[in-house]
Amino acid sequence: MSDVEGIERAKVPEAGGDEGLTPVHPNYRTVLRITIALTALPFLVGASVLELVRPFDDAVPGGIFVGPVLLLAGFFLWRWPRRRYQARGYDLGRDRLRVARGVWWRSDTIVPFGRVQHIDVDRGPLERAFGLSTIVLHTAGNHNASVSLPGLLDEDALAMREEIRAHIKRDTL
Repeated sequence: MSDVEGIERAKVPEAGGDEGLTPVHPNYRTVLRITIALTALPFLVGASVLELVRPFDDAVPGGIFVGPVLLLAGFFLWRWPRRRYQARGYDLGRDRLRVARGVWWRSDTIVPFGRVQHIDVDRGPLERAFGLSTIVLHTAGNHNASVSLPGLLDEDALAMREEIRAHIKRDTL
């Protein structure tokens, strides 16, 4: 493993091969599904408008615009959140946090607590509605200087922040 800007990177086994990692909360899948649905909505509206206007008169069969959009949206709503959920995990060690993520490009990041400069706990509106948070660890440097871990329960994220903060305090004394 190499230490780049205070963050170590290592090869990660394929999905399902990350023994010992704690999965994120299952509500994370629901948040991803809602996000995808909100992203797909403008495309569905645009396709529906094209169906109503019918720029090619009767030369184009009905559903030619809405059909593909619905198929793609359905696929991404069903499959993508499951894959993202399965590909994400973490391990809070005695002196470091390991975060594994990535569906196509797998990444395993280890952040030593001694390199952490500050910690953020973020909660967007959807995350708040489902009791989730994202913890973000910032280290020195500018390239890959922060690592985020979404999909944690609020209580877990706050407890994790306090544990890391206590460790950082011990290291600086």
